[in-house]
Amino acid sequence: MRVATVGVIGLGNMGRGMALSLKRAGVAVLGYDAMPETRGALAAEGVDIAADLATLCASAELVVLSLPTAAIVEEVVAGPDGLLEHAKPGLLVVDTSTSHPDTTRKLAKALEAKGMAMIDAPVSGGPKGAITATMTMVIGGSDADVARAMPTLEAMSATRVHVGPVGAGHVTKIINNLLCAAHLLTTAEALRLAQESGVEPARMLEGINAGSGRSGVSQVNAPTWILNGAFNSGFTMKLMRKDVKLGTDLLSGLGLEMPMFAAAADIWADSAASIADGEDFNRIVETQFSPAKKG
Repeated sequence: MRVATVGVIGLGNMGRGMALSLKRAGVAVLGYDAMPETRGALAAEGVDIAADLATLCASAELVVLSLPTAAIVEEVVAGPDGLLEHAKPGLLVVDTSTSHPDTTRKLAKALEAKGMAMIDAPVSGGPKGAITATMTMVIGGSDADVARAMPTLEAMSATRVHVGPVGAGHVTKIINNLLCAAHLLTTAEALRLAQESGVEPARMLEGINAGSGRSGVSQVNAPTWILNGAFNSGFTMKLMRKDVKLGTDLLSGLGLEMPMFAAAADIWADSAASIADGEDFNRIVETQFSPAKKG
């Protein structure tokens, strides 16, 4: 059964797309963002905007979070003037951010103590997936809470996988992004190896994508944003570096040594000296491979 009103907090590239996808699906949406200009831009696109979190909490039965860091998620939920202060019992919080599972579990307990609930449903697919409702979600939460959220999740995404209890979604998303970070680096080396060996990189990828060496990077990122020099995926180096750091923090917290992930993380960290935070995250390939320039 669909809830009457869904609040969306965080109206950047991803939150904007999710809010508009929900509205297009006939869901009553109430948005909020800390930045006045962002709120104004969504209002101009027809999304109802709350003046503050208290106003949003007065109407919303389910709140979707799309925020850049775990610290900001914690501030919005448990900080002064946050959801815990204003929301009514029965609220269901859906965190689509890429956050730390420990933060998620702590906030879920705090919400539960006040008669509310939380699931984590981080997303893949970028801004295009958000605006077209074609994202993939990996979901952590109880069966009952996930079932309650499902009509809202279905309106925002194409694929949903319930991977376990609260926090499991964020663990899975962190692992996914560590793999993507590593695959970008290994694919860059593969592209250069082909180029130096006299094989056209694009044709080499056709062969790889028909075999066991393929990955999401070789199948999607390389032809869409790398080989053509476009580098306009909408996801920045800063965001991917943050996600890689979440991965190394998770490994450290568990006392695990994983040399492949560690090596990839070191390259991503070192790239800050040559690739600015605001650049497209696919530009990490330029540590090894120089694609054609667009246009």
